[in-house]
Amino acid sequence: MIIEQPAIYLRWIYPKAYWRMDRNDHSVYLTFDDGPIPESTPFILDTLLEFGIKATFFMVGDNVRKYPELYERIVKEGHQVGNHTHNHISGFRHSLHEYSYNVEKANAYIHSHLFRPPHGWIRPVQYALLTRKRYKMVMWDLVTRDYSKWITAEDVVNNVKRYARNGSIITFHDSLKSIEKLKTALPESIKWLKEQGYQFKIFK
Repeated sequence: MIIEQPAIYLRWIYPKAYWRMDRNDHSVYLTFDDGPIPESTPFILDTLLEFGIKATFFMVGDNVRKYPELYERIVKEGHQVGNHTHNHISGFRHSLHEYSYNVEKANAYIHSHLFRPPHGWIRPVQYALLTRKRYKMVMWDLVTRDYSKWITAEDVVNNVKRYARNGSIITFHDSLKSIEKLKTALPESIKWLKEQGYQFKIFK
């Protein structure tokens, strides 16, 4: 099973980014990328509400523009929000100016100091500019691969069971590719994490 976890060298490239939180704190940070969209976000929010936990949503600005009511619900229910660019663009395919403009365009809708680059890749010069603008760069300790057509909902849960640890930043996806698996995998993952005694935290 291929699982995406950060290589050590990435921590050197992005030294101020958050990959994992306190290793001595028996807590995890659930995050959701790419939303909000009506086909998946309501289920995710309903599930989080059922379990009484909060998460951080790294949202695409254009989705917030199209579905402001979902953004408002996320905020109203006490979740944290983060910027995931306006059009889910790759840093390596866009200039410094284009990328920065796209991030700021998204933030006109999202209003957050948190940022996660799509695919976890960003040019060092783009990273440097955004951190100078006081964005807190949040990466991950575990990507569940819930978006992959090659794995099942059970595989997603097993990835959580195998790789979650103190301070893990766990990434799911608020997307069409993931939602059918999440209908099973998200509640099962949360149940297991609770059984292990993990607390659930959001970024400040």
